[in-house]
Formats: sequence, C-alpha cells, structure tokens
Amino acid sequence: MKAPIIRSVAKVRRLMGRTQPRRRTLNLALQGGGAHGAFTWGVLDYLLEDGRIDFDGVSGTSAGAMNAVILADGLLRGGRDGAREALADFWQTVAQSAPFETAVPTLEGDGVMPSPAIQILLQWSRYFSPYELNPFDFNPLREIVSERIDFARLRKQSQVQLFIAATHANSGRLRLFRNGELTPDALMASACLPTLHHAVEIDGEPYWDGGYSANPAIYPLLFECQARDVVLVLLSPLIYDGGTPRSAAEIHSRALELAFSANFLREMAMYAHARRYSSEGWLPLGRLERRLAGSRMHLIESQDLIGHLGTSTKLAAHLPFLQSLRDLGRERAREWLAQTREDLGRRSTIDLEVLFG
Repeated sequence: MKAPIIRSVAKVRRLMGRTQPRRRTLNLALQGGGAHGAFTWGVLDYLLEDGRIDFDGVSGTSAGAMNAVILADGLLRGGRDGAREALADFWQTVAQSAPFETAVPTLEGDGVMPSPAIQILLQWSRYFSPYELNPFDFNPLREIVSERIDFARLRKQSQVQLFIAATHANSGRLRLFRNGELTPDALMASACLPTLHHAVEIDGEPYWDGGYSANPAIYPLLFECQARDVVLVLLSPLIYDGGTPRSAAEIHSRALELAFSANFLREMAMYAHARRYSSEGWLPLGRLERRLAGSRMHLIESQDLIGHLGTSTKLAAHLPFLQSLRDLGRERAREWLAQTREDLGRRSTIDLEVLFG
C-alpha cells in the first residue's frame, strides 16, 4: 500500500505547485533622485501588492535610501501591507512638510515647472553656501524619518539587508551604512545635497549625498547577499535625449546629472568586463568569478516616462506630482514583472555589455 500512497502524495504536490504562485527573492538597487524617487515608491508598492516577491538586500542612495529604509521598517511593522502604508505615509508627509509651494502639478508638455520660490532658492545656492542661507540647517526630512522609523528595532531585527550610501566629504570615499549602523544621521547623510544642507557629521566625520560615490552601490548585493537576482531601479537616463547641452543652465544641469551617475556607470562597466573576461578563460572559475557568473541582472528604468523632467523638478515635493510618479512606477513594475517573472531565478534579462560595456 505504500507505493500508491507515495504516488498520491507526489501528485498532490505537483498539483499544488501548479496552483500556488512561485515566490522569488530579489535584491534591489535603488537610485537617488529627490522627488523623482516617488517613481520607485510606485515600483515597490506594486511588488509588495503582487505578493510573490521577497527582498534579501536593498542598496539605496539619497531618495533610494529613504525608500529602502522605509520599506524595511514597514515590513517589520506590518508585513507587506505595513510596508505599503509606510511608503505612502512617508511620501505624503514629505509633500505636506514642504515650506512653500514647490511645483505646478502636471506631467504634460515640458513637465513640472518648479515654483518661483524653488527657482530663487536654486539661483541663490550657486552664490551662497547653506551655512549662509540656512545657518540652523533646517531640514524637515530629519523629523519625518526620526518620527516614522524605529531605528533601534531596524538595527536588530530587519530581515532585509540594507546598504545605505553616503560620501565622505573630505576624501570622496564611499561609506556604506549597514543595518547595525543605521541612524537618522546615516540616512540624512545619504541625502545631503551640499549646496542646500550642512554636511552631516557622524563620528566626527563629514558626509554628503551618496550619489557622488555610488548611485547606488551594487557590489554589496553581489557579494554579501544570498539572492542572486539584482533589480536595478534607475531614475537617471542611461542616454540623454535632446542632444548636447548648449545654454549655461543646460550645461550646469547635465554636469550635475553626470556627477551623480559616473561611479554607478563605472561600477557596472567593471562588472560587464569582469563577467566577459571570466567567461573567456579556460581555467576553473575562482570564488569571485563564480559570484559574478552566478548573478542575474534585471532593469526597471524610467527614462521614457520621466526623462523629460528637468533637474529642478527633483525638488518638487508636490503631492499630485508625487502621486503621478508613483502611478507611473506601479505601471512600469507591472509591465516588468509580467515580462520577466519566468526569468527570475533563471537568467538575466539585460545585457550588461550592451548597456554598460
């Protein structure tokens, strides 16, 4: 009688495998981009709502760091629904805390137009330092994250590995804050634009926005996480449309964008080269080569959706604008997951050589 029972159990398991959704565990790499980070909010919101994706490691810079830490804290508080609520609450509060009207709420035509107040602030920031314009370093974002994130619990209990990037202001070196090091200061350092805010001091050392050194850092996801799938959620274009900048304003904007992308592009080019180099050799693969060969890369990009938006709109913390970006992120994540779900855990869905080589 044992054989029929065994066959029946196997059949039940096969049937269950057909009806139960297959779960996948991913690593996320979240770029910074100020208010444009609301697009990433939408991506995360859809992945959480889908319910078939788990997260191993999340690397984030600036707005990407905010999304990463809010995600991990929300999962601790209330699982997937808790994370979705935490992300929504964070971005809504950011919009409500803006000290003045920040934008005209439209994504049509040339995109969101920053308010006169924002434009004046950006003009002044070219001639005056934040130590002159903002001597008391007023930043409502510090209060928002301090009130909403339980850093003590996050440091001890988070199942998601976090890698939050900041830049050492006196050397340009990347500083990664991992779970056990997370504090409000670490998170604020990752988003510290030196033209608008004072450097954040941690253990006596000054830090600026992580975008100057990694936007975001990829290597910890490859070498410190168990999951082999890495999803890049990019807010900066890989190729800029519209030709070479000509006006002073266009050149300034492009130079700023490139400064925040250069290290990420260099890191990805290195991985593309290393993977190709290791695949061409005839010797047995070492530990590093096996890690690189076993990684699977994926991409959720926003260029065709928000690439036309000007750099100044990254300061446009206007709720309708943020919600529009969220909706675009949700739709892009839905499309991406529908196209790549069967590839997750099996193969890369982008060609590193083509994109970064």
